[in-house]
Amino acid sequence: MLARAHQSLIWARQRHVNALRSALRDFYPGALAALGTHLAEPEALAVLELAPTPEQGRRLTRAAVRRALVQAGRRRNLQGRVVAVHDALAAPQLAAPEQLEAAYREVVGALVTVLGCLNVQVAALEEQLTLRFAVHRDAGIVQSLPGLGVVLGARVLAEFGDDPHRYATAKGRKAFAGTAPVTRASGLRTTVVARAACNQRLVDACYLWAFAALTASPGARRCYDAHRARGASHHQALRALGNRLVGILHGCLARRVTYQEQVAWPAA
Repeated sequence: MLARAHQSLIWARQRHVNALRSALRDFYPGALAALGTHLAEPEALAVLELAPTPEQGRRLTRAAVRRALVQAGRRRNLQGRVVAVHDALAAPQLAAPEQLEAAYREVVGALVTVLGCLNVQVAALEEQLTLRFAVHRDAGIVQSLPGLGVVLGARVLAEFGDDPHRYATAKGRKAFAGTAPVTRASGLRTTVVARAACNQRLVDACYLWAFAALTASPGARRCYDAHRARGASHHQALRALGNRLVGILHGCLARRVTYQEQVAWPAA
């Protein structure tokens, strides 16, 4: 429940970030130039709270920008960031009509407030998720696999479930995860396609897991590179790697052993 609620809040936050970006693109492009794409970060929210309209952004002083960034937690490269934000907000841009700008000011203010609340609640749920996951009997095995940290490991464990008898074979676990491909044969034609009927939350988790494992495991990297060399696309290679990782996870859980690189990926 915690893993799903945490992920749902992150999705909700991204929807509000998209709405905020769309509003700023319509009437306040200087804010996007100043703050970039990470509009849910405390720095961006602090600046938008001070200057939700282009006129307020042009009147903003460097001292005010500095105070906002410091309160948001900025420590490194502070002066350079202050100058960059101030100059981008002060740059000339096309102005919207006064009534339209006033309406957008209310929209931006509301979205900034909602995003601030979502940041707090996402952090609170992540803390609870970390505490509950740490005491689970399978946490040590799950986290030993490359690419699985606390949040992603908890999400993978939650979606698979912790019943040791739920999956009789690794093939069943791979099918449930949606990583195992589906082979369709008709006459002389045979095609292999990605599995559509699956747990989408688990599919997303395994995809992120495979991507993170590329830098955490030399064996996973070799597997990915081998699929790419045979002509697979980036997404196809990641799905194939995720399928292999799910099988490795099944073996570790079935034998109650932690991950070992040399066993999971034996040398050629």
